[in-house]
Amino acid sequence: MIYLDHNATTPLDPRVLAAMQPYFLEEFGNAASLQHAPGRRAAEAVERARAQVAGLIGADPREIVFVSGATESCNLALFGPALAPAYARKQRHVVTVATEHPAVLDSCRALERRGFRVTVLPVDGEGRLDLDRLDAVVTPETLLVSVMHANNETGLIHPIEEIGRRVRERGVLFHTDATQSFGKLSIDVNGQNLDLLSCSAHKLHGPKGVGALYVRRKGPRVRLDPLIYGGGHERGRRSGTLNVPGIVGFGAAAEICAEEQTAEQARIGDLRDRLEARLLASPGARRNGAREPRLPNTLNVSLGTHDAGDLMQKLPALAIATASACTSATLQPSHVLGAMRLDEARIRSSLRLSLGRFTTEQEIDQAATLLLQALT
Repeated sequence: MIYLDHNATTPLDPRVLAAMQPYFLEEFGNAASLQHAPGRRAAEAVERARAQVAGLIGADPREIVFVSGATESCNLALFGPALAPAYARKQRHVVTVATEHPAVLDSCRALERRGFRVTVLPVDGEGRLDLDRLDAVVTPETLLVSVMHANNETGLIHPIEEIGRRVRERGVLFHTDATQSFGKLSIDVNGQNLDLLSCSAHKLHGPKGVGALYVRRKGPRVRLDPLIYGGGHERGRRSGTLNVPGIVGFGAAAEICAEEQTAEQARIGDLRDRLEARLLASPGARRNGAREPRLPNTLNVSLGTHDAGDLMQKLPALAIATASACTSATLQPSHVLGAMRLDEARIRSSLRLSLGRFTTEQEIDQAATLLLQALT
């Protein structure tokens, strides 16, 4: 099996597994049980991981809240400020983008049902956001703007530094879903004026079931109402016994990315370009989304008149996708490509291929050959 669906999930790095293993058996303490040594050792491991995750984005470790994954993180990022008493007099308006992940879009719909006004901005045919249009919809009533860093289907990278600057000047909170960019792109929460950032371990060769929300402590200090109550864990922002092995694995995965991401992403980008060049040479094939700026590991391509679902059935040796994993789970066409106003036939013929740390040149060449053979 050639695995080219790394934007859905990534294989666990053996080095991450090695870091996690002691916390399944020998070091099984509850990180909230500070009265005894096993609990204190677990707490120390959590704080070490918190510093590792924070270090990847230039944050203070105290600004990292561990959660179950990016979906919970995005929910907390939107509902937390919206329901916080500190913003009770503030605005009941949220701005987001049509190509966001369902974790953001569905949360916004839920806020609408609670009386909030939500503006969903369109994108152009390559997935780009019009920043002047963003400026125009932000008003004194706007509480928060949520724009993802990099799109999970096309790989398009939004200019979050510029968006952050504009939003900060208006006194509005800025959240970015960095699930796909965390560990792949350079992120500086202060330089990019980020107030809230969502990420997940399993997108960077870490374990499933653990993620984080960055929450700015000052300049401005972001206030959150928790989604989960009971025990006051994570400084009262997310109660519940911490997943110590998962958190340790998240920290290890983040540290590996901090050390290796520059060289790794250059190598992966070269492989992606190699695959793209071969596929786009096929009659009728077209890239979906802008060529740049784009995640180095992501390719979304439509293959003429061929139905992508049928192609995937013919290619059991390839693990590839037609849309994001969350969208695919409900058997719906890509809302991202739909928001880009691609026609139905083009959407139906589109595949997402995403590479990772262990993808090889041989696999890329084999995948291209198999895909091209299936088109004939």
